[in-house]
Amino acid sequence: MMFFPSFLDGLARTVSMKKGKNTCSTEDDIGREVAETLAKDAKKNDLMLSSSATFKSNKSNKFASICSKRGQKGISQDCTIVWEEFGCQEDMTFCGIFDGHGPWGHIIAKRVKQSVPPSLLCNWQKALALTSLGQELNTEPNRSTRNHQFDIWKQSCLKTYADIDQELKHHPGIDSFHSGTTALTIIKQGEHLVIANVGDSREVLATISDDGNLIPFQLTIDFKPNIPEEAERIRQSQGRVSCLRDEPGVYRVWMPKGDAPGLAVSRAIGDHCVKEFGLISVPDVTQRNITNKDQFVILATDGVWDVISNEEAVEIVCSTDDREKSAKRLVQCAMRAWRSKKIGIAMDDISAICLFFHPKLFQEVNRFKASK
Repeated sequence: MMFFPSFLDGLARTVSMKKGKNTCSTEDDIGREVAETLAKDAKKNDLMLSSSATFKSNKSNKFASICSKRGQKGISQDCTIVWEEFGCQEDMTFCGIFDGHGPWGHIIAKRVKQSVPPSLLCNWQKALALTSLGQELNTEPNRSTRNHQFDIWKQSCLKTYADIDQELKHHPGIDSFHSGTTALTIIKQGEHLVIANVGDSREVLATISDDGNLIPFQLTIDFKPNIPEEAERIRQSQGRVSCLRDEPGVYRVWMPKGDAPGLAVSRAIGDHCVKEFGLISVPDVTQRNITNKDQFVILATDGVWDVISNEEAVEIVCSTDDREKSAKRLVQCAMRAWRSKKIGIAMDDISAICLFFHPKLFQEVNRFKASK
């Protein structure tokens, strides 16, 4: 595996030379520009796929499927991205799904989708450079090394989300006071998953149980305001958590006085009108080591999970013969479920990413069953 900091430093020197004798650029500026250059190259080389306000299913080489469908509430506010060979690392894949809300939600979701990957790469590179992990990466990984790697990824995710939230707050051309977005991202590095989640998009793992059945395992928390720990934080910050009369069971976050903003999530990037009243942009960062029983993960916005259960989603993806169309089929099933389960309610935007871990999913499942 290539030692990432050395590789990125080489690109940084190239960028510095192109800038000539301009000494105004900081190391952070150069690092960010290098990461953005990598993103542009990835898109040019078809290693990056994204979809917003479109209805299509693309394949990410052999491993991923993306689909996004605009709902009935106006312009689509969902954004998705898959970046293979993340940061020019052959064993790394980045996935992200973002669900905007509020008047500027579509702009903020797109901005965050564009900002997170290069910012995360830059922060990860700097964190690696400050440790001895670079040498460890060239040795056989052990438990201590994996924990060290996760700690670096976790700190990089925390800093990335915090930085982007502050950038939006002070951005002169984007109004994030009453608008924001969820952000669910994963990094697959070899057989290691790092998950960072803000909001109520969800990631579900499909894994084979001991009795040979493919079952769902939810890897993220839906950060709703009625979760006891979330509600306590909001109320201690003088924010309010309550339901509207015509929406029993749908808890929302409100400012101490008035009827704004009524957020149905307890964590979000943006929405700065309630940041001092308990809403936070701090992601929940977790990890999982992929085993030979783990088959794929589904990342989807609440437009899917409001009408499709975890079990149903795994079954839909698993039963799709052409896995390149798995995300499209899941979205189509969610659309039909909205029409039958949410009569009279405008359909939400619906987006999904399916990331597969093995080239032959169904053969793997059948082989496992046959061995039982």
